Amino acid sequence: MRDLSLHLMDIIQNSIAAQASKIDVFICVDKKRDILRIKIADNGLGIDENTLKRITSPFVTTRNTRQMGMGIPLFKASAKRAGGDFRVASHKGGGTVVEADFEISHIDRPPLGDIAQTLTLLIATGSDIEYGLILDNKSECFIFNSLKVKKRLGAVPITSFEVLDWISAHINEGTNTIFGGVLNEILG
Repeated sequence: MRDLSLHLMDIIQNSIAAQASKIDVFICVDKKRDILRIKIADNGLGIDENTLKRITSPFVTTRNTRQMGMGIPLFKASAKRAGGDFRVASHKGGGTVVEADFEISHIDRPPLGDIAQTLTLLIATGSDIEYGLILDNKSECFIFNSLKVKKRLGAVPITSFEVLDWISAHINEGTNTIFGGVLNEILG
């Protein structure tokens, strides 16, 4: 995949398919340790133990529409290629946590991509799901929660153009503040 936001989109689609009502995304940069960590946690149906053991194989999927599942294997391959690591934890009925580490300075680390656009699109298409986003650089933290935004909006739908435009700009500002980059990169 071209950037990490596309990996996020793919993994979050898995969470949606698993009937998650709450999906949290954590993106943490530890410049001293040269690590970018991305974690996606959901409260969906979870994955049984047998499937979990085989989940990183492209020939394993729980979908009926196709025989292969590429999202998790590609995310794992990106992390490994960038000198990182990959983990999936889940149990049936208890949600799933997918976590990937990348060396920030590694030449093969994909750029962040447009995290704001990805999350805004997800909110626009699944407004009944609570999305959380935490961006952390070990000194500062940016927190976004779609449920809190909905509560402040009252009768105004979160899917209105003006609200989605504000959400995108707000997350872009948080990305710039926390990571020092503009949209798709982590600066030193």
